[in-house]
Amino acid sequence: MPPKWSLGYHQCRWSYDSSDKVLQVIRTFRERGIPCDVVWMDIDYMDGFRCFTFDRDCFPDPKSMVDELHSVGCKAIWMLDPGIKNERGYFACDSGTESDVWVKKKDSLPFVGKVWPGDCVFPDFTCERARCWWSGLVREFISNGVDGIWNDMNEPAVFNTSTKTMPESSIHRGDANIGGHQNHSYYHNVYGMLMARSTYEGMKMASSDKRPFVLTRAGFIGSQRYAATWTGDNLSNWEHFHMSIPMVLQLGLSGQPFSGPDIGGFAGNATPKLFGRWMGVCSLFPFCRGHSESASFDHEPWSFGKECEDVCRDALLRRYRLLPHIYTLFYLSHMNGTPVVAPVFFADPQDPELRKIETSFLLGPLLVCASTCPDKGAHETVHKLPKGIWLPFDFADSHPDLPMMYLRGGAILPTGLPLKHVGEATLEDDLSLFIALDETGKAEGVVYEDDGDGYEFMRGNYLLTHYVAEQLHSSVVTVKVSQTEGSWKRPKRRLNIHLLLGAGAVISAHGIDGGELHLTMPAESLVSSLVAASELEHKKRLEMIRPIPDMDETSGQEEAADELSETPVDLKGGDWLLKVAPWNGGRIISMTHLPSGSQWLECKAGSNGYEECNAAEDTTTCCTEEYKVFRRYLEQSGKEGSICLQGDIGGGLVLQRRISISEENPTIVKIDSSIQAKRAGPASADFSRLACLRVRPTFILQHPAEVAIVFTAINGAKQEIFPDSGEVTFEGDFRPNGEWMLVDKCANLSLVNCFNPSQVSMCKLHWGSDDNLSMELWSEQIPVSKDTPLRICHHYEVRQIS
Repeated sequence: MPPKWSLGYHQCRWSYDSSDKVLQVIRTFRERGIPCDVVWMDIDYMDGFRCFTFDRDCFPDPKSMVDELHSVGCKAIWMLDPGIKNERGYFACDSGTESDVWVKKKDSLPFVGKVWPGDCVFPDFTCERARCWWSGLVREFISNGVDGIWNDMNEPAVFNTSTKTMPESSIHRGDANIGGHQNHSYYHNVYGMLMARSTYEGMKMASSDKRPFVLTRAGFIGSQRYAATWTGDNLSNWEHFHMSIPMVLQLGLSGQPFSGPDIGGFAGNATPKLFGRWMGVCSLFPFCRGHSESASFDHEPWSFGKECEDVCRDALLRRYRLLPHIYTLFYLSHMNGTPVVAPVFFADPQDPELRKIETSFLLGPLLVCASTCPDKGAHETVHKLPKGIWLPFDFADSHPDLPMMYLRGGAILPTGLPLKHVGEATLEDDLSLFIALDETGKAEGVVYEDDGDGYEFMRGNYLLTHYVAEQLHSSVVTVKVSQTEGSWKRPKRRLNIHLLLGAGAVISAHGIDGGELHLTMPAESLVSSLVAASELEHKKRLEMIRPIPDMDETSGQEEAADELSETPVDLKGGDWLLKVAPWNGGRIISMTHLPSGSQWLECKAGSNGYEECNAAEDTTTCCTEEYKVFRRYLEQSGKEGSICLQGDIGGGLVLQRRISISEENPTIVKIDSSIQAKRAGPASADFSRLACLRVRPTFILQHPAEVAIVFTAINGAKQEIFPDSGEVTFEGDFRPNGEWMLVDKCANLSLVNCFNPSQVSMCKLHWGSDDNLSMELWSEQIPVSKDTPLRICHHYEVRQIS
């Protein structure tokens, strides 16, 4: 049984980069009335990607942060990867070496592979000694305010091997009962599951009265005993949205009932309609989490405009109303192994046509019918229903971008109140039963209740209630409790009965839970009138509601290319005023910091400034590759102003740059640069072209004798580079550890450039003879295809120096 809070909505991003940002996100959920139970910390919360540590600058007091989250009903989940930085003096590495827990090579030395922290060693989870060591670290880690743990990269992923995992020759010293000493190929498929098991056991050691929540990327048959899973790093496109439904269904058929995709897509930028549709469907999946990569635009529900935000709110309120039913399905899965969501053919295994359906699924007796076509809503799509009675219903929340719901004849569906988080619920809250009678005038359903956490339910402390409804006479429907299990006394609460008549029409009655309720059916002619009126009202509602607009890339105002004259475009916000020249390779020609009055970029005679190129084909000192801008967005939606430009650089590739300044962080200019494959046509699926993204800003040196580049390298070395150094290149562990700054001691200012080291393979400085400096970021060189763009996402801010 999972903890009940884990069935709420989860909000995640790679990464929320500080305690302040985490708290701000959750406050926004509460202020906007959008349900949310969990916020996630991706790998950047750590000190240099070292597991079991915290970045004390950005997360100085994680326990206090979590206490504040708990005060508003939100839990916190933190990532732990298997790769442990191979560094003497790092407590996890030292204790693992002392306990002899690492996977070995043939020469009996630990296997060392590169992951996020650099050189890493890997626990051998196939042996009990290593599992106990890991569980001990997890037990201590929980004391920092950890409610759940996310095991990522646990195939295990290794960056510097051809297979992107451990070599098959690596040696595991497994327990005798699972195979003993074997090479990696023998144990590869169970490595992730054994890590999840060790994490789960460590959480139980830390708090025996709480149910652990673990999410794992890799798993095997049996991993559902320890962890939920998600469908991996998907893309923000309609194809992957469509794929998410059969993927979750097939995981359920494979024995993993607790799964779901990254809502909105992990990589790339969702459109408002895509995000809203995805939320509508996945709000009814077992695991419900929004997640996106650092290089993407913001993907919180309010980030796509009002129409999308309203749909997301309604979708999640649906989920929270249905939590009594969803929690019951998890109990039945816990007891019987049945999937929480199932393919439609489960309703009629004899109908082979149902086995082809990929846009509908069953949530117990509830049939959910969606549309994954951007041009049609679920109400405009023909859905094949299983045989028997299927009555449509909703919570007066029908919308063109939300799925349709049908209740099977003969079923009773328990629902609760529309909550903002699971902790708001009490046992005395109203319970509602939606009833669809079958051909014989009968229906039945069940609802399971317990503490929502802990293990008292295993000692009989729960309540399992079976309800039945029956039309005993032509005009009276009786609803009552037929059977109960568990030692809990029935709460004193109101019971609301909603009998579905068809086409969304209902008649209702109210009483006290546990008593026998009677509902008088109207005459047949009146039923027909109610059904016809409800059908007409539903149709009018859908016609009046404006669907989410489907805009390409962003929700801004697009300007045609022929309207772009040779006039710089201004982007002004917060502390910054930027000027962009669309006709000149899209370069930024001016970057003024308003509080200090300092202008940082140098741009003369149409060159320099801030520019990019494909360095795989242009290796000149200056990035002179011109490209035609064919799209520009000027956004002032929500709390962010931005400009998005794209330029065709030939060969089926485009350069795209989005510059944004947020009201929430007015001191920062964010720049997201990427090279993407845009070739259309039959050959696009397998098209790829070698590319290397080179970002090259050229800065003015106002006081050449008083400037230096200062940073701390990944290897920990402190660097201070002066103008007489000429051209300097930094690669590998000599690269800046995500931040380098241009310090002007005379002005008492520094221009700080922060970036993601995983996106940057090389940093290059070039001190020019004209009192200027270029600070270049280079990506790795790879074949760019439709599904594999190159991206460097970074930002600038000005800081005072003492």
